[in-house]
Amino acid sequence: MKLLLDTHAFLWYFTADPRLSKTAVSTIGIVQNELFFSMASVWEIGIKSSIGKPTLPGPFTTLLPSQMKQAGISLLNIEFAHVAAGTALPFHHKDPFDRMIAAQCIVEQLPLLSSDPIFDQYGIQRIW
Repeated sequence: MKLLLDTHAFLWYFTADPRLSKTAVSTIGIVQNELFFSMASVWEIGIKSSIGKPTLPGPFTTLLPSQMKQAGISLLNIEFAHVAAGTALPFHHKDPFDRMIAAQCIVEQLPLLSSDPIFDQYGIQRIW
C-alpha cells in the first residue's frame, strides 16, 4: 500500500511517542508499504523547529533525511497539480500545511496516516 504520513505521525514515530496508534506503528513497519512524506511537512517542521516547537533531537538539516532514509520514506514534492487542487478545497482545515497534505492525498490518491479527523471531511482515506 502507498500512503502519506502526516507531520505528527512522522515525528511521533521517530520519537516513540505513545500518542502514535498501534495501527500507525504497524503500518509504518510493513516493509511492503510505500511511505511518503510531504515537502509541506518538511517545511512545517523546519519553520516550527526554528522557534523551538518541536524541539528536535538533532539538527534539522541532517535529522529528517536520515530518519526518512532509515524508515524507507520517500519525499513527496509539491507539484503544481497539488497547489491547484489545494485552491479548490473547502476550508475544513485552516492550516496551510494540512491543506497541502490533503490536496496531495487527493491528487496522488494516497491514504493518510493521521490522527486528525478533520481530514475525513475531504473524503481522504485516513488510517489511524
